Order: sequence, then structure tokens, then C-alpha cells
Amino acid sequence: MRKQRPDTFPSTNESEEQEERPSKSQLKREMHALQALGETLIAMRPAERARFPLSDDMLRAIEETSRIRSHEGRRRHMQYVGKLIRKEDLTAIQAVFDSIDQEQEQRDHAFHRLEKWRERLIDEGDAAVDLFMAEHPDADRQTLRQLIRNAQREREQNKPPTSSRKLFKHLRETLAL
Repeated sequence: MRKQRPDTFPSTNESEEQEERPSKSQLKREMHALQALGETLIAMRPAERARFPLSDDMLRAIEETSRIRSHEGRRRHMQYVGKLIRKEDLTAIQAVFDSIDQEQEQRDHAFHRLEKWRERLIDEGDAAVDLFMAEHPDADRQTLRQLIRNAQREREQNKPPTSSRKLFKHLRETLAL
């Protein structure tokens, strides 16, 4: 009786399974990404971290990180944090990160608008003050005009922009940003 040779070529089912499974390198990249996410969460202040839907085990692991002093111990602990993150709701965590990014973008946009108003007020003077007052009637016109005059004078004399900063601060307080 002849011995049967094992198949030298994988069957079609086996090759399909191999294509569906991620490679070892891909798994390592994903684990490093999860560890980086864990480090980001650890670096946050507790008030910021409270917005995230984290399990009790994950919160304990994050708190425990501050007590670890050894480099190797911290490295192993970060691997443990990465392992715990796999069990977390990553879509909910990503949604919180997205909302934080969106809030930051809105704040940046508001500050850019304020900077444009400040430059416009300093450049155009009373004409821009009238437009600003039309949009924001609760603003203090007298303080605004005084800060603008001081900022214009500083600009003409090439002095540091102290009044310009005060004007920006006043605009920020007026618009409650």
C-alpha cells in the first residue's frame, strides 16, 4: 500500500482563511496603537478622562500607572493597558475624542474671528466699532474705543502690543469665549 502524500498546496478554503486573518505585523501595529491610546488617556487630567466611557478595571490600571517607577515595569504595564483597552468600547472612546477635537476646532475658529475683529477695529477705527456694536449691542463702546486708540498709538510708535492684547481680552470677555 502506498503512502499518501499530504497536499503541498493549501486548499481554497485554507487560503481564504489565511487572507481573512490579519498578519502578525498588523496585529502588532494594532496593539501599539491601543497602547498609544492608553498613554494618551493616562496623560490626560482626571477631569478630561471622566468624559470617556471606561470600565472600572481600566480606570484602576490608569491610576496604577502613576505609582510605577521602573522603566521595564511601566513598559509591561502599558502592554496590560493595551490588553484592557481591547475590551473597551472603542467606538464610544473615539466619539469622545472626536467631540473634543470638534470643540477645540470651534474654539480655534472663535479665536480667529476675534483676532480678525481686533485687527479690523485697529485698522478701520470708528467705522469698524459701529459694525461691531451692531452685531454685539451689549459691548462697552467707550472702553472699546479707548483700547483701539491706545493700540493704534502703540502700533504707530512701534511699541509692544500691550493695548492690542487688552483689546483682544476685552473682546473675548464681551463675547463670553
